[in-house]
This record gives sequence, structure tokens and C-alpha cells, in this order.
Amino acid sequence: MSKHEHSHSHTSLSGRNLLISIVLNILITASQVIGGLISGSLSLLSDALHNFSDVVSLIISYAANRIAGKDASVSKTFGYKRAEIIAAFINAASLIVIAVILIKEAIERFLNPQTIDSNLVIWLAILAIAGNGFSVLLMKKDSKANMNMRSAYLHLLTDMLASVAVLIGGLLMKFYQIYWVDSLLTAGIAIYLIIVGFALLKSSFQVLMLFTPNDIAIKDIVEKVCQIKQVKNMHHIHIWQLNEDEIHLEAHMDFHEDISLSEFDKILVEIEKVVQQEFNINHINIQPEFNKPDSKAIIVQD
Repeated sequence: MSKHEHSHSHTSLSGRNLLISIVLNILITASQVIGGLISGSLSLLSDALHNFSDVVSLIISYAANRIAGKDASVSKTFGYKRAEIIAAFINAASLIVIAVILIKEAIERFLNPQTIDSNLVIWLAILAIAGNGFSVLLMKKDSKANMNMRSAYLHLLTDMLASVAVLIGGLLMKFYQIYWVDSLLTAGIAIYLIIVGFALLKSSFQVLMLFTPNDIAIKDIVEKVCQIKQVKNMHHIHIWQLNEDEIHLEAHMDFHEDISLSEFDKILVEIEKVVQQEFNINHINIQPEFNKPDSKAIIVQD
């Protein structure tokens, strides 16, 4: 099987798993909204709101997953490879916005506790745990593939944990009449959403802003490449991450001698080998120079 075919089959599998999760979450959301309104449980309604956000985020992830597989063209030379990073950023931002809304609602309800039909809360929480638990298992393997799948997986995982919290709250309300625990659990769910959402927002933002990946030290690359005897120096360097699979490097390179193009090609193969093996950089673009009067700073502001 070729690399392209393998990638396509993985995309299809991820898309199918996402579709199953979308359908499950629509059913769970509808059940929780009705149940939350009937029972008067804010934590159940907050879980429903979170589930609804998951439906939206999973649809975004599904669309991005499909779009990312489109071929490049003369007007889109990178294709749609960044679609999944954009989806991850949107989903992470939505997690944080929803969390803030939940905290506000939880504070208002804590100051005004209300009697809640705990039986309905318990049964709907069990239904949500089962549905989201199945979705989490479906997406676990895909979550290691890229940020988009990880953002979908995180939405589903936090949903499952939120439903567990709602179940615990329902049991406490049923057996001990501790109704304020509903607000406390809502706030707890929201804080957890902010923590996981911020981590994903930060990593996807770094990719979108073309920041150098955290695990790559430019000075180490320069030091390693300059050990090749023909290389005088390496400057005007840019390193960025296109998506989860591709890290690009472009740089100007001075040589000690006015070498031929065929000799440069041999050195280029050596450079490619070094940066791939040592730094996991898989796309490089080197501009060869000999005594060119330009800035020799490693980083030059364009």
C-alpha cells in the first residue's frame, strides 16, 4: 500500500468515527436539554450545553478532516493541510467560552439553590456516560494522529467526565438532599474545560502563527549543519510547522568556496539527512551563497 493510500484510509476511518460520535452526541444533547428543563438541574443543562458544543466542534472536526485530504493546486500550493489546525483552534476557543458561561450560571445558582429531580439527573447522566464513553473509545486511537482529532477527543473526554460529575451530584442530591452540589460540580466542570482548552488553544495558535516548534533549537541546527566542511555559515533561518506531519526549514547558506551546482546537490542531501534524523524536519529550502554582502544574522526580520 502506498503512503497516499494509507493516509486516505486513515482519513476515512477517522471521518466514520467522528460521524458516529456526532449522532450519539445529538441524541445525548436532546435528552439532557429535555431532562434538565424538567428536573431543574443546572449541571444537567450545563452538560447539555457542553454536549451541544461538542456536536458543533465534531462537525467542524469532521469537515476539516475531509477538507485536509484535498489535493494542492496552483492557487493553493499547500492544499488544505492547515484546515485541521484551524479546527483545533476554533474548538479549543469554544471550550473556554462555554466554560466561562457555565461558571457565571453556577455562581447565580449557588446563590439561589433550587430543588432538583435527582432521579432524572441520575438516569440521564448514566445515558451520557455510556454514549460519550463509547465515543471516547472510538476516538482514542485517532487522537494521537493530529491536533484536530485530539481536540475532538478532548471534547468527548471532558463530556464523559462531566457526566460522571453530574451522576455523583445526582446521587448526593437523591440520598442527602445536598442541592448546592449541582452548582459546585458545574463550576468544577468549567474549570477543567478551561485547563484542557487553553493547552490546545496555545499549541494550535503556535502552529498558526508559524512559531518554531518548542522542541527545536535553531542554534543547535546551525551548529550541526556548520560541521559539514564546505559550509561557512547558515543564516536568515525560518522554521515553522505546516501541520502535524510537516516541519519546514528555509535558510541562506554561505560556502567557503564557489562550488558547482552538482556539488551543492550532494551537500544538500547531507543537510537533509542531518535535519531529518536529528530534528525531524522533513521539508528544507536552502539558498546557496558565496561572498554575498547580506546580513549574516541567524534570524533576520523580513
